[in-house]
Amino acid sequence: MDNRLQKLFDDLSELENEIAIEIKKKAEEFSYTLENRRIKFTEEIADEHKRRVKSVKAYILQAPLRHILIAPIIWSLILPAVFLDFSVSIYQCICFPVYNIPKVKRREYLVLDRHFLKYLNLIEKVNCLFCSYFNGLIAFVQEVAARTEQYWCPIKHAHNMTIVHSRYKKFFDYGNAEQYREDFQKVRRDYSDLEK
Repeated sequence: MDNRLQKLFDDLSELENEIAIEIKKKAEEFSYTLENRRIKFTEEIADEHKRRVKSVKAYILQAPLRHILIAPIIWSLILPAVFLDFSVSIYQCICFPVYNIPKVKRREYLVLDRHFLKYLNLIEKVNCLFCSYFNGLIAFVQEVAARTEQYWCPIKHAHNMTIVHSRYKKFFDYGNAEQYREDFQKVRRDYSDLEK
């Protein structure tokens, strides 16, 4: 990979670290801590959250009719999502050990914590669970696919992509046949950055 492209990937990684630091600062601002993967608010803030919950009845009465009518369409995606989750988990469990690809830790992608917020009513909590699950699942599936792609076809695309996955920086430049043939075995097994 050329130096300029490597620098851009390094800059992106640095920005991601800065985002993580800023998120931690927000934890202090909104008075919560993380202890053994559990979220704890100060008692004062927890009480404030309870006062701000909107009743389910008020939530439904204030919802636009089109939102209520379309909700079943949104929720119909839960079955294919669970099937995808199950299928990709089984795929990874069977195939990754065969190819010595490090497994993706599902729990690092499926983060389900918004439903613990006391200022959300039951409908909001269930909706937050759905969105967290679905977006986390897509991220998990993308990482499984990225590691698979690195093993089988680590070549960048000729066309620009809106989003590139975590393994893309390791891929060969499009059209670089010489490097592909010389370093393919090395690149397909280079997961050293995951050991950090």
